[in-house]
Amino acid sequence: MSQLSEVQQRAVTHRDGPMLVLAGPGSGKTLVLTWRVRYLTEVCRINPGEILVITFTRAAAREMKERYLRMTGSESTAVSFGTFHAVFFQILKLAYGYRSENILREEEKYRFLKDAVFRQKLEPDDEAELLSSISSEISRVKNERPDLQAYKATSCDSKSFRAIFNEYDNRLRRSGKIDFDDMLGYCYELLKERPDILRAWQKKFRYILVDEFQDINQLQYDIVRMLAAPEDNLFIVGDDDQSIYRFRGAKPQIMLHFEEDYPAAKRVLLDTNYRCTGAIVEGAGRVIANNKERFPKDIRAQKDRGPAILTHLFKNQEEEYACVIDKIRLWREKGGSYGDIAVLFRTNTQPRKLVEELIAEGIPFRMRDSLPNLYDHWIVRDIFTYLRMSKGSLKRSDFLQIMNRPKRYIGRECLESEEISWEALLTWYDDKPWVCERIEKLQKDLKLAGRLSPSGALHYIRHIIGYEGYLKEYAEYRGRNPEELSAILDELAELAKGFSTLADWEAHIARVREELAKQAREREQNKDSVSLSTMHSSKGLEYRIVFIIDANEGITPHRRVIFEEDMEEERRLFYVAMTRAKELLYIFSVKKLYGKKAEISRFVEELLE
Repeated sequence: MSQLSEVQQRAVTHRDGPMLVLAGPGSGKTLVLTWRVRYLTEVCRINPGEILVITFTRAAAREMKERYLRMTGSESTAVSFGTFHAVFFQILKLAYGYRSENILREEEKYRFLKDAVFRQKLEPDDEAELLSSISSEISRVKNERPDLQAYKATSCDSKSFRAIFNEYDNRLRRSGKIDFDDMLGYCYELLKERPDILRAWQKKFRYILVDEFQDINQLQYDIVRMLAAPEDNLFIVGDDDQSIYRFRGAKPQIMLHFEEDYPAAKRVLLDTNYRCTGAIVEGAGRVIANNKERFPKDIRAQKDRGPAILTHLFKNQEEEYACVIDKIRLWREKGGSYGDIAVLFRTNTQPRKLVEELIAEGIPFRMRDSLPNLYDHWIVRDIFTYLRMSKGSLKRSDFLQIMNRPKRYIGRECLESEEISWEALLTWYDDKPWVCERIEKLQKDLKLAGRLSPSGALHYIRHIIGYEGYLKEYAEYRGRNPEELSAILDELAELAKGFSTLADWEAHIARVREELAKQAREREQNKDSVSLSTMHSSKGLEYRIVFIIDANEGITPHRRVIFEEDMEEERRLFYVAMTRAKELLYIFSVKKLYGKKAEISRFVEELLE
């Protein structure tokens, strides 16, 4: 145990009762957890079968188990390493006889939800987006268990959401399936209603260790508390400053109030960061100190101070990305590896232009998150339909897509053939001159737009034809933020500037699609590549060099932030991103985003104070 620091040893050698271990970035929490298990089995002579180690991902559980086996030189162990869902499913399996085939598969879930949405006649513009948001909201409701009748939905209107929720839930029951959220809910109900079963599991797992405790939700915590009683040998490890999953139901307050639930709990702070240089540790500490709801910590670096954190304000994203590429090339020329580098961003839509630049420069990269293709977005599909019609397309399918965007009061019944006829349309509505006026204006506008460059045509469609106004009405009707929809057009306008004809642009789109598909196929083969990752997906990882791009207000912190607790979560996310860097950290901001003035992120200002 001599390789452990004094505070790490204090955590490891804690004997009985609850303990809270605050483990900052790079402080050796996995080392502490594995040594703790070894201490219990080898020194305290606890039966390995009575120890449960809970993690949030299968990869983390597997890594911890393998690390423990290597440490002890064993080939197997009776210690249970597993995720919350794996542990709770095991309990349900023994109680109710569930098997793996009872677990709902993703494609089945999608089908169940799609059927339920169809019956509500919601007619979404983007079906995949709606299904994803409804799925997330159902998960949140199952975990937080509010009164469904009084619940105000966010993914669609509340009445439709209740109907979709009930139909989905009934379909699960009829088919004998359970989803991942049911594993928690059913397990909680079982242990509450069957004290004999609860006692058996309490006897089985006398010592419980929980990793990444800051990400726990209320239902998980309630079950863990039941299992740990009455001995309360509950050893929790986490960092409240790295709690970044409130959108999934994580409650950082649980960790902050742990000592109120367990007044006898001991607390240890792992206060040494073994990963980052002193400059990075100090700078990240300055930023996170602005949060009020947190355990105060004095974290120090084991490494030397190293280079200062480099911040820079660029004129626009073009200059910003050019600098990123230059620095990547320079690192490579000096003998460094592409795999040493990560580019981090707040949302998975941000790096689209950077990806195109990396492809053009031949720099290998790996996306840790799927990159939503901007050209697949329904708004962009509308714009390209307008562009095609401006170049002479008369396809019925094209006209159907844009004929009432904005509203022109044209009905489907007037479109009888596969190609439209402007004369036939005007004849159909000859008794409604106000509709004819709109049809004639659309025909004239399309001709004018067809004479412009893609960039000019896009501007014409937005502001003269009135598509921007249509989006504002749509946002109001759907309860969406109009700025978020308008931002899609801003980004598209920025991309359009590089092309003189629609044919050139469409050929470029085809090349990018092909390269992204190839990149996805070869992702695991090419290890020596730059990592592109959202801040969320970077958690738990480390790189020699990290670039944080677009550190601007509205991006980080995100424009959706309203309440102080949301702002604190955004700051924690920025802190996580900063502490991924081991040696060099670049934080870049821009003066203009998609042609509009942008403000530097308050987190950068806090860093520079």
